[in-house]
This record gives sequence, C-alpha cells and structure tokens, in this order.
Amino acid sequence: MADQTIRLRLDGTADARDVGALMAWLAREEPLEERVRAGGLRISEARSSEPESGAPMGVGSEIVVALVSSAAAPVFNQLVQEIRRAVVAWRDNRREVEHGDPPQVDVDVVSSDGDG
Repeated sequence: MADQTIRLRLDGTADARDVGALMAWLAREEPLEERVRAGGLRISEARSSEPESGAPMGVGSEIVVALVSSAAAPVFNQLVQEIRRAVVAWRDNRREVEHGDPPQVDVDVVSSDGDG
C-alpha cells in the first residue's frame, strides 16, 4: 500500500507565521494530537513543488500530514475529514485574532509516488 499522505497547500497570501500557526493548531486538535503523540502521524512543513503566484519569490508553503502506519480506507478518510474540519476551525480563529482574511488552504490526498 502506498504511503498515506495529506498535503495542505496554503495560498500565496500565507506567510511563515500562518504556516507555523496552522501546524501548531493541527498538532493540538483531537484526535490528531493523540495520533501524533503515539507516533502514528507526522506533521511537517515542505516547500511547495507548485509555486503560487503572489508568493514571496514564487515559493509556496505546504504542510504534509503523513500517516506513519497504513490504515484501512475508512480510517484514512476519517482522518482527511478531521483535518478539513481543523483547517476550517483554524481559519475561523485566525479571522478573529488577526487582521485580514486568512489564507486559503487546499487539502489534497497524495500517494507516495506523487500521484494524487
């Protein structure tokens, strides 16, 4: 089975603070926090392979959430939905505590060979 990876791509309005804040938010969300603590989930930052127009120096940011052990499709699909809910909650919170609109975040499922 291919690695089970979820890529969160932030649009060109995002800055390093947004990326760090979203990563921290995801790491604290239940049940994501439990999976990270147990070593079954990794959350890391990566440079986007598809630069966003408007991003500083043409480089976009991504957050990669990797399921360390393979899981059945329903479990992985539930994880994707949990991440989508967490992103919506982060954007709502960001809107309340910061000026301006939060960046858009695309949540995509990606296989280990780059197809997705």
